[in-house]
Amino acid sequence: MAGIPDKIKTWQMVQPTTFNKETKEKTPGKLQKTEIPVPELKEGEVLVEVAGCGVCHTDLGYFYDGVPTVNKPPLTLGHEISGTVVAGDKAWIGKEVIIPAVMPCRKCLLCKTGRGNRCLDQKMPGNSLGIYGGFSSHIPVPSIDLCEIKDRHGIPLSHFAVIADAATTPFQATKRADLKPGDNVVVIGITGGVGQYVGQITKALGAKTVIGIARNQEKLDKALKFGADFVINSTGKDAGTVAKEYRAICKANGLPNTGWKIFEVTGTKAGQEMALAMLSFIGKLIVVGYGVSSVEYNISRLMAFDAEIIGTWGCLPEYYPIVLDMVLTGKISIEEFVETRPMSTIAKTFEENHKVPPMKRVVLTPDF
Repeated sequence: MAGIPDKIKTWQMVQPTTFNKETKEKTPGKLQKTEIPVPELKEGEVLVEVAGCGVCHTDLGYFYDGVPTVNKPPLTLGHEISGTVVAGDKAWIGKEVIIPAVMPCRKCLLCKTGRGNRCLDQKMPGNSLGIYGGFSSHIPVPSIDLCEIKDRHGIPLSHFAVIADAATTPFQATKRADLKPGDNVVVIGITGGVGQYVGQITKALGAKTVIGIARNQEKLDKALKFGADFVINSTGKDAGTVAKEYRAICKANGLPNTGWKIFEVTGTKAGQEMALAMLSFIGKLIVVGYGVSSVEYNISRLMAFDAEIIGTWGCLPEYYPIVLDMVLTGKISIEEFVETRPMSTIAKTFEENHKVPPMKRVVLTPDF
């Protein structure tokens, strides 16, 4: 553990990518390495030395796709963060921690009624925590929601960054779905950074059957070793075709065609159309992925099917220790799905990840 720095070294998003609808002119976004002051820590705050910060699809949405951040640029992106506390609350100094991606206010009605994951006054690094984000050497955060890692079991500290969204968001989604042992599950986008944890976690929580849907066959084959019982390659197929393959799997394996819990993780129009095509009697569609496209659907079908469509956002900090324990006890794997790169590669990594989904979740480690 290093000492308290004079400055925070960071990669700021100076400006996001912009597109002029009238002139059709595209202005590339800009990331800039800079230094910012270490703020005076208030009571209940700590300074965390960053070990790793995961590159999430949300970060790419902020940088490339016009998704606005609460705090306007310049600011540092990055909300999947693990590290070591180096200053602030004395009870936390020296401890290795995961910083929750969503930190609720703990005061509002939503927080008091168990829905703090969607607290309207929540703080999220790389979005609404001032100018501070995870693609930095250090970050100041409240200590109340930190998740301590008491024994890493030999796993690099940087790898635990993915718990702070990629692994905990799926756990929150299972809570919203009211997942029970013996349930049957479909995961659309099971090969993605979040989707593969939906597959692993639903299986670890007792799902009887997990059907994974995605386009990369190599990743689909890997999913069969980490949660999925069956997979469907959706490359070049419309929603109706994928739905027929799903029903064929059910028929061939004596599985019911009712009561399935469908997790849509891609946020794409195609993925959402597949999910809606499979939604049937007393089923639940849990919308995990975010996208900007609109999808047409006859909502009267929900009445006829006695079915539900449910949204889910982030994860309550209270659930982080549960997911951490699932990792440490081997119920879910993170090492198989993480690739680390130096933080100085951030621009190249963003560009690569925006063009083609990576084989593994990329975690950037500080090398200032």
